[in-house]
Amino acid sequence: MGECMDALATAYRDAAEGTALNGRRSDMLTRTAREDAVYCLKLVGGVVPSLKVGSLRLNSDILTFPETDGRRRKVKVPAAPGNRWVGLVLLFSTETGEPLAIFPDGVVQRFRVGGASGLAVRHMAREDARIAAIIGTGWQAGAQAMAVAAARPIEEIRCFSPNPESRARFAQEMTALLGIRVVPAQTAEAAVAGADIVLCATNSLQPVLRREWLEPGMHVGSIRDRELPPEVLKAVDRVIIHDPDNMGSDHLVIARGVEYREGTKEIVGDPELLALTRSPSLAELVAGKVPGRASPDEITCFLNYHGVGYQFAATGAVLYAKALAAGAGHALPGEWFTETVHP
Repeated sequence: MGECMDALATAYRDAAEGTALNGRRSDMLTRTAREDAVYCLKLVGGVVPSLKVGSLRLNSDILTFPETDGRRRKVKVPAAPGNRWVGLVLLFSTETGEPLAIFPDGVVQRFRVGGASGLAVRHMAREDARIAAIIGTGWQAGAQAMAVAAARPIEEIRCFSPNPESRARFAQEMTALLGIRVVPAQTAEAAVAGADIVLCATNSLQPVLRREWLEPGMHVGSIRDRELPPEVLKAVDRVIIHDPDNMGSDHLVIARGVEYREGTKEIVGDPELLALTRSPSLAELVAGKVPGRASPDEITCFLNYHGVGYQFAATGAVLYAKALAAGAGHALPGEWFTETVHP
């Protein structure tokens, strides 16, 4: 995780200087034979000149929107043969244009989200932060645990999920992985009470954190734009957003004959929330152009929403270098992916 955070920091500094490029994400949705599902083809690209790489990430997903314990969630169905998901990253050289690697997006996706949150913790959390709370115990929550442990000398992580088995499993796995105390909490409020850092990493389409749980000096992070209710966003003292071009307007969604069920954003009709879309970006923070914290009592917040394409280039560069060094993967003939004519 530390190596990914360093590569992402390079990408964000490039972005702050206007050299890293982020392609606008597009989602193309259509009906399927299933009444409870839609098909989504998702694309996003990016370039990091300092790392000499560009990337294209694509996903071919079957999406459902079930309700669990009264909360609506977006769930990707492993509908491909063998109960598998489909997501790929293509990594290219910006020096020759040739493809360098093709790999599944799942692990890189996890690390690029966690890495961004970790950079925000590095720049926004109090230096003496020792206790972290994580709401969520899934795939992305694990990355948040790795990132917060890489960013601060964390002594204890408290985790919460509505599912007791999930939070017990998460605590056991993360304790073994990180070598620090990870304990399951009975409620989200119990996890958050007294924590220095609170990270939300769920697939919930409803809020998971409450205003009355906030305490002076906390750093709050969120990876989904439904996790934090308006009253929390209005209560924090300092907000850093991931990328201003991805706030408010979201990404391009093309839907034909389907209902796009994630709903509309509350941010549109509230002037205070609309103002958050003009908050400083993570790139500006990492580049030192804006401060992350002004006092020990300040409540800071990072909105890690709607990733940027150059994250996949940066984390992909780390993966590619490590694969070469370890002799991992399969070498494919370059001529399979290049051509002797051009359109």
